Amino acid sequence: MRAVRRPPGLLEVYRRLRRRYGHAGWWPGESSFEVCVGAILTQNTAWANVEKALGALRRRRLLSFSALRRLPASELRPLLRAAGTFNVKARRVSAFLKFLDEQYAGRVGAMSREEPRVLRRKLLSVHGIGPETADSIALYAAGLPLFVVDAYTRRILGRLGLVSGTESYEEVQSLFMSRLPADAALFNDYHAQLVRLGKEACRKRPLCDRCPLDRVCAKRGVPV
Repeated sequence: MRAVRRPPGLLEVYRRLRRRYGHAGWWPGESSFEVCVGAILTQNTAWANVEKALGALRRRRLLSFSALRRLPASELRPLLRAAGTFNVKARRVSAFLKFLDEQYAGRVGAMSREEPRVLRRKLLSVHGIGPETADSIALYAAGLPLFVVDAYTRRILGRLGLVSGTESYEEVQSLFMSRLPADAALFNDYHAQLVRLGKEACRKRPLCDRCPLDRVCAKRGVPV
């Protein structure tokens, strides 16, 4: 019978990951505007597909607010084909461009002056932007301390015994934000650590022997 383990604290989890992986900052992008577009395009698709779509835009020198704002929707849609559901994503990118124009004069940097929760609320009002996308834009593009929750986060926390699996997005986010310092750099690196762990060890079929959390993990839901 497997011994019942007390779930580790969130800072202990982070320290163990950081010792194993070093700094793992995320999100890939050559500009804060590109980060915003990437956050929208990555919905329901693999990052490799997003990179192809971003590459198509980059080759045509379209990865800027001014260039994309002038581009007709009929020309934008085929450029996003690699990211999947390109008609839907073209509408969402266009909605974000309109929002950025009306609220921040087209400048992503202006979002960084908002209170985090105010910016989050505004982003959630944009067509096609949900909690994870809003928080990704706020954290990685605007540099505001909002923790991003994704499928890797839920899987890892569930196996550690820190969540039951029934919590809402906001409840899981609150777990981090109530127990960690409100530090955008920490949130950025912590989430990156979880993404790396989810890809390398804590997969759907986990490779526990290569996991830096193996000694503190309750392994809930993991076959014995």
